[in-house]
This record gives sequence, C-alpha cells and structure tokens, in this order.
Amino acid sequence: MNFTRWSARLPGTQRRAARGTEGSVPAARGEYAQQLGQLADDTADTGGVAVETGDVPTLEDFSVRELLGRLPGLVALVYGPEHRIAYVNDAYAAAFGPRPAGAAVADTCPEAEELGLLPLMDQVLRSGKPRTVKSRRTQDGGSYTVTCLPVDSPDLDGGGVLVHAADVTDHAEAAERLRASERRHRETAVTLQRSLLPQDLEQPDDLRIAATYQPGGTDAAVGGDWYDVITLGAGRTALVIGDVMGRGVRAAAVMGQLRTAVRAYARLDLPPHEVLQLLDGLAAEIDASQIATCVYAIHDPNEGKLVYASAGHLPILVRDEDGSVRRAEDPTGPPLGTGGWLHTSGSIALPPGSTAVLYTDGLVERRREDIDEGVAALARALSGASGTPQVVCDRLLRSLGVTAEHDDDVAVLVVQHPSRKGADAELFHNAALELLGGVEAAPRARAFASGVLSSWRFPVELRDLGVLATSELVANSLQHGTPPMRLRLRRTDRRLIIEVTDGDDHLPRRRRAESEDEAGRGISIIATIASSWGSRRTPGGGKAVWCEFALPDH
Repeated sequence: MNFTRWSARLPGTQRRAARGTEGSVPAARGEYAQQLGQLADDTADTGGVAVETGDVPTLEDFSVRELLGRLPGLVALVYGPEHRIAYVNDAYAAAFGPRPAGAAVADTCPEAEELGLLPLMDQVLRSGKPRTVKSRRTQDGGSYTVTCLPVDSPDLDGGGVLVHAADVTDHAEAAERLRASERRHRETAVTLQRSLLPQDLEQPDDLRIAATYQPGGTDAAVGGDWYDVITLGAGRTALVIGDVMGRGVRAAAVMGQLRTAVRAYARLDLPPHEVLQLLDGLAAEIDASQIATCVYAIHDPNEGKLVYASAGHLPILVRDEDGSVRRAEDPTGPPLGTGGWLHTSGSIALPPGSTAVLYTDGLVERRREDIDEGVAALARALSGASGTPQVVCDRLLRSLGVTAEHDDDVAVLVVQHPSRKGADAELFHNAALELLGGVEAAPRARAFASGVLSSWRFPVELRDLGVLATSELVANSLQHGTPPMRLRLRRTDRRLIIEVTDGDDHLPRRRRAESEDEAGRGISIIATIASSWGSRRTPGGGKAVWCEFALPDH
C-alpha cells in the first residue's frame, strides 16, 4: 500500500500537478507568488523570510506521515469493511499501545469497543460523511472526543476511515466537578428552602391536611413558595400559602421572614384581612423590590366555612362531596408590599365531606397559556381527585404535569373537612345556650354545662373542671360584657372547648389579684385549670373568650 499516494486525498485537500510539468503555474497561483515576493522584499530589512517567485510550498512538499506522527491528538488509519489497521501515530501508541498493521480493529483494539467506535466507523463507510462522538470514557478513566472521517482512494478496497481522538479527560473531570458542585449547591439551596417550611404540619381535630412542595428545575435557584398550618385555639385553624416572586436565596430568605411574621400575627387571632394588612407593611420594610402574594384563611368548625383574605394570590378551590368544584371569588387585593390598600375578608363554605385546595402559580401557570386555563384544568383534576389529602396532592401534581424537571416551584396545601359517621361521629358534639336574664344566667349556665358534660360521659374530675371554667367565663362576661351573650360547649376526639361570646370588644387579660381585691381572679383560675385559653374579637363587634381541656387518652 502506497501511504503517500492515498493519504494526500484526505477531505479538504486537493492533489496538484508537480511543478515544472505540463505548462506553467496557473495565473492565480502566479499572482499569489508575486505578492509573496513583494512582501519578502518589503520585510527584508526586518529579518523577514524571503520567498522566491514561483516557489510556494504545497501539501506535496510535506510528509503527511511526519505531520500525523507529530500531532498531539491520537490518529489511526483503518481500511476495508473489517476496519484493518493501516497506521497509528505515536500519540495513539502511547495512549493505547502499538497496533500491528493489517490487524482488524475489533480483534486488537479494545478501546474502540469501549469508545463505541465500531458502529461509528461502519456509518462513516456507508454514508461517506464524517461522524463525531463527544467525551466517551474508557475503562481506565480516560475521556476522548473522537471524529471519524471517510478516506476515499483507488488503492483502498472498501474505503478507509481516519480516526482522530482528542484526550479531553481533564475537561471531562472538570465538567464533572462542576456538575457535582452545582448539585451540592442545589441540594444546599433546597435544604434551606425546606428548612424554612413547616417540618410537620399541625393536624387540627376537625380537619385532615397534607402539603407538597416541589422545587422547580435542576438549577440551584430555588423559589419563595411557602405554606403553613396554625392552630388558633377553640378549634379554629389558620391556613396560609404564599409565593415570593423570583428565585434564589434572597427570595427564600424573604419567604422565611414572611412565614415567621404570619405565625406571629396569627397568635393575635385577628381576622384574615387584618393579618394581611400587617403583613403588607412588613413586606415593604423587608424588601420593597420583592413582590409576594399570599392567602390567609381561618376555619371555624362552628361556622363550617373558610374566612379568607387574598393579596394577589390565586383563588381557593373547594370540591364538594358530590365532586362539584367551587372557586372562591373576590375580594382579592394587590400583592404584599404595595401599601395604600385596605384588604377585606371573604368566605367560602367548607361543609363536611368537602376538600379545599390552596396552591401557588407554579401548579397552573404555563408558557403560551392563560393562567385561567390552568386554574380550570386544576378544577377539572380536583373534581375527580378523591382519597386522603396526600393522595389528592399527588394526583393533582400528576394531572397538571408537574415533574422533577418542572421549571417553577410548586406548593400545594390540601384541606379536608371529613364527613363523620357512626362511632367516629360520636366523638364530636356541639351544644350552645343563650345567656339571658342577667345574673340568673350564671346558675342556668352551670346546670347546662353539668348536664351536657355528663351526657358526653366525661370523667367526674374533668366534668367538675368544665363546670368551674364555665362558671368563671360566664361570670366574667356578665360583669364586663354586654348582650347578646352565648355559651358554647364543643368536644372533639382530643379536647373539650368552652367558649363564651358577648357584645363588648374589650379583651380580658390576666393580672395579679391582690388579697383584698374582690375581682380579677377569674382569668387566673381559667389559666390554672385549663390546658390553654385565649380571647379574640368577633367580626360583628364583641369578643369571644375560650378555654380548652385535653381529653385523657383512651
């Protein structure tokens, strides 16, 4: 085989006629030589290299074998359908060892199989087009980018292939280190995000709740979605979901501050719109450049509805027991931090057997699609989603196409008000008494409480404590409150709740009563005997004072 004859026919080269035969140099080449000669004259004084007219070097003036041998890249020439070895350069031999000429690649070059070159060379021979594979790894840990070029020569039976491999091990290792670093950064960011979310959701007596957070994409820039469940006492529960726009640690940090503030404001037991009003001012102080949306809702088992306020957030959806889905309507105010807006509260019924869903825009927002279409798709998915709250969460994510590659963070909070029957229903009771007639209302309240607690089969000690708490709460309301007055007793599977409401909005506080004081001991007695107590203003004006007793485990 004449290596020089066919190696000069590599793609991108053209064999030229030898100088001094069959006429003169072509005109274009002669002009180029004259330009080079003139350039040589111009640079003679500066040590330039003179080039004589007509003496332009061509590819034939160089030894292709020498050029290929000195290349830092790995080069091999193979020929025929069995890919027999014609030549390997020094770099190839140094990397994989010398290869005997004429031997089949499949028999003597294990690296070709590791790099997946055999089918690649077959494709090059069939198509006559070059093929490249990037960053293939061998068993010894090296990584190579390999290009196979077709070589056409009449001296080759079946054609040939030039194989050029560039050692990219350092680049591959650097890329892997970068990917590992990015994974660690993302894991750290997601851990930060999740640590700012509630680790264990509070589970109220009357509701069943589950939540899901799905970080968006695969980069380290997590978002600011959050949710929370806060028990307020007297059987009432606050539900929160929000979204700080943008991504990154800054958004997550703002989210953490807002979530902490919501929990603090919730302890004041304020109506939803007042909580958002306070949060609105705080958001502007934290970072005026960050936009955040939020829904704050309160569930009262005695009323069977969610009272909510929204700051630019998406509407709550409620699925009734028959599968129909309702959407919470206005009022919706602007996002948090805008200021100058008076938020208002609305309500939506949450009867037994219904399920409410609070969510962030990552669940329903898609490119080139109106967000109302996404909310409608969520409503359709919710209408057919039954099961436990966690099952409903998972089904909604699947129905809306949320996967690990989803490009936005998603938070979903599912709240079920179970419909109880049979023995389970026997653990939940309500009883109420209108307090009429002035001071004689106190003995009637004590008698009512004693009868109700006896019918609920409470132990004698707990019944006596309940009657004492009822007496103190009613006496406090009769002395400091105004009509209308109402006593409500409620039991769940875990606690006894006693609540008295009246028309005066002055909230009681616990204070130290001196020995000579005739009043001021009622709240102290309640705080001593009850598991917890509290008070709040009611929407129509007035207040409610309550206490709870934990039931013994059965």
